[in-house]
Amino acid sequence: MNFNEAKKIYDEKLGNYKIMALATSSNDYPMVRNVSCIFYNEKIYFKTDINFRKTKQLLSNERVALCFNGVQVEGIAKNTGLVIDEPGKIFEKKYKEYLWGSYNAYSHEDTEILIEVTPKFVEIWDDDENKNAYQIFINFDTKEVEIKKYD
Repeated sequence: MNFNEAKKIYDEKLGNYKIMALATSSNDYPMVRNVSCIFYNEKIYFKTDINFRKTKQLLSNERVALCFNGVQVEGIAKNTGLVIDEPGKIFEKKYKEYLWGSYNAYSHEDTEILIEVTPKFVEIWDDDENKNAYQIFINFDTKEVEIKKYD
C-alpha cells in the first residue's frame, strides 16, 4: 500500500467531521477530552476557548494526539487566531453545517480561537473481510506506510 492509498483510508474513516478525543500534555501532566473536529486543507481544525486548561496546555506544548474509533493522529497544533478572523471563514461555515448544535451553544466570538493540527503520524486499526486485525502506520513527513498484522 502506498501513501495515497493509506491516506484515502484515513480520509474515509474520518469523513468531514468527528468528535475526537484530544490528548495534550504540559509539564508531564496529560489530559484528554473531546473536541469537535472539522477536516479540510489536509489538516484537522477545532475551536477552543483561550482560557481553557486544554488550550493552555497545547499552547505550551504543541505536540498533540487525537483519536476516533481506531484512528489515532499524532500532530502539531497551532493557534491560528480568533475563529471569526479566519480568512474565508471556512471553519465557521463547515462547523455550522456539520455541528450546528455545538456551534450555536458554544460560540464566544471574543475568546474562541481556531486550532489547526498538522498530522505527522497516523495509526489506524482495522480488520479485513475475514476479521483479521491489522494496523496501518502512516508517516506524513516521509510519506511511508507500514502495515502490520495483529496476531
